[in-house]
Amino acid sequence: MPEFTPTSKPRVIAIANQKGGVGKTTTTINLGTALTMRGKTVLIIDLDPQGNASTGLGMAPETRSLTTYDLLVENAAIADVSRETSVENLFLAPATTDLSSADIELMSNSRRVFRLRAALTQLNALPKRVDYVLVDCPPSLNLLTVNAMVAADSVLVPLQSEFFALEGLSQLLLSVREVRETANPKLRIEGIVLTMYDRRNNLSRQVEEDARENLGELVFKTIIPRNVRVSEAPSFAMPVLRYDPSSQGSQAYLGLADEILERHELVA
Repeated sequence: MPEFTPTSKPRVIAIANQKGGVGKTTTTINLGTALTMRGKTVLIIDLDPQGNASTGLGMAPETRSLTTYDLLVENAAIADVSRETSVENLFLAPATTDLSSADIELMSNSRRVFRLRAALTQLNALPKRVDYVLVDCPPSLNLLTVNAMVAADSVLVPLQSEFFALEGLSQLLLSVREVRETANPKLRIEGIVLTMYDRRNNLSRQVEEDARENLGELVFKTIIPRNVRVSEAPSFAMPVLRYDPSSQGSQAYLGLADEILERHELVA
């Protein structure tokens, strides 16, 4: 893999899908952990008011003194908001339910869609140089998701292997195009990752066939299986790669990280 130079900017990936329950937070936590296992330093930004990424990484709500609400609304510095996690080289900017009011509080701000991008210009103040920033977006195409897209280099879309999986994807892709045309011309689709895949299920295979037929190489080769260890890990406040490194889910997220790093190597 190519080395990042001290002056190189980290890659910012927004993990987004306006549908809930598709595996956005699970993918954010475990992809971030997998990238650290490949020698990268990663910052996860929790932009979901539910704060599930924060909880899933073991950060209790009462310990989240500064959050992404402070980052976007109160001009807090990213170095002050970010915290170390139990995973080496994995940092987290946590969220609480306060973030749910950010849309309203920023409405009168003419630069409201650029708040996260502005905050990320201060990443060099973190204790370690960051290679990747993963933004866990809420299950809607609101101001928080738009902030993530404006700040991002690319959008990664988890797609659940179930009926109607492709429904609504066109709206997300349209939003990406609108952001590209108005605020971030360099934004691209990182890829579509199929999640909660059951190889015994004809429907999962049909969704995969439809996705690959319609979206081609945008769909990652790596598939995230429906795996009990992936489901259990959040209740122990840890990534599945720490909870059960040998599980199918863990190996799948390592494969996804490798595929992303390989794509970036080719681009570089």
